[in-house]
Amino acid sequence: MKLIPIILNAKNLSGMAGSISICCWIVVFVPQIYENFRRQSAEGLSLLFIVLWLLGDIFNVMGAMMQNLLPTMIILAAYYTLADLILLIQCMWYDKEKKSILQEVKKNVDPVHLPPANPINETVLQDVFNEYEPLLPRIEEEDSQSYSSLELGRTIVVKERENFFNDFLIVSGVLIAGILSWYISYCSGLDNGIPKKKPAFEQINLPAQILGYLSAILYLGSRIPQIVLNFKRKSCEGVSFLFFLFACLGNTSFIISVLSASWLIGSAGTLLMDFTVFIQFFLYAKPKYEKILIDN
Repeated sequence: MKLIPIILNAKNLSGMAGSISICCWIVVFVPQIYENFRRQSAEGLSLLFIVLWLLGDIFNVMGAMMQNLLPTMIILAAYYTLADLILLIQCMWYDKEKKSILQEVKKNVDPVHLPPANPINETVLQDVFNEYEPLLPRIEEEDSQSYSSLELGRTIVVKERENFFNDFLIVSGVLIAGILSWYISYCSGLDNGIPKKKPAFEQINLPAQILGYLSAILYLGSRIPQIVLNFKRKSCEGVSFLFFLFACLGNTSFIISVLSASWLIGSAGTLLMDFTVFIQFFLYAKPKYEKILIDN
């Protein structure tokens, strides 16, 4: 393969954006699947969000097959559907586990033989016993607690910076991979800007276009339950930041590379919705060390 200079024209920029979009969509589900696995919970995700996204991907697969798109596009659409199913299974599995744990706890609690402890009386007794104790040990204890809280806060700040740096490296790696994959095909003559005959699959297929519009509507509607859930909780905890970042990047680059009305509506609309969730991450973000200091 001979390295050749890049001609920056509309076609090449479109091809580069398309390659970046594919790379973003290949990895988009991985951060959220890992986040759910790490937390052993999918409470941060709206179940309706996943179901609507799954239906959108199913229509996307059907439309791609009816439109006779490239096999790679059909494979990608099928991959998205599989990833949706994994997220859906996680949501249902962790919810089932949570319910079983709660039921087990309820079984083990005997309301008849609960200990008659009174927190008010305990506090009063503690005050009586500690009435003649010197204040210095208490002051030293409070100082040590506040010091440990500050140390923990600093540790969390460092950890958050490390996470930000790791996220930056991951995103940069995906973008570079997209550009490199396009450049390899460009140097191989597969995408060198030379006009080609219009293939048959670009002819309008009405049923496929209808499925494309239905898919777009489902993609648009799927984000609304997640946005509402984040708004009610005033938090994005449990939702992977990279999940929606890659979705934003994937839709942005896809819009640049594609000029098909039904798929453009889906991508442009979901980009707006994904960007709304993206803003919620910053709007509802509270530094963890602040929470610890408040609690202490």
